[in-house]
Amino acid sequence: MKKSYNIVEGKAPRPLGAYSHAIEAGGFLFVSGQGARDPITGLERGVELGSGGEIAAYDIKVQTEAVIDNLTTVLKEAGLSLKDLVDVTVFLADMNDFKSYNEVYEKHFSFPDPPARTTVQAARLPGKNFIEIKATAYRRA
Repeated sequence: MKKSYNIVEGKAPRPLGAYSHAIEAGGFLFVSGQGARDPITGLERGVELGSGGEIAAYDIKVQTEAVIDNLTTVLKEAGLSLKDLVDVTVFLADMNDFKSYNEVYEKHFSFPDPPARTTVQAARLPGKNFIEIKATAYRRA
């Protein structure tokens, strides 16, 4: 049996396409990739725009915090937390951001037995995101 979680507007950003925030099946919760969009404004946090609307600068630490906030919201809606994660895949637009993103990540995952993690560079992420995290959690019986 599977159960989908679509978070009410204002708590997590609306999906950009035809997908659920998360699907639970067989005790596992599969969380769709979370970006840095603010759930209220729909704008990516940590991005500074130039006068023509182009990206002038971004702060990977602010974006990482936003992504983890969004991930936490989805997990909470399913009755889970970051401690229930078993696997995390992180997509970075620029691998040079690894050190800064990792500093923020470690603040949230400094508990015993953190999830397995893979970090890869993606040529381009949706919107004005420079980081995206998809995750799998396990509901312990």
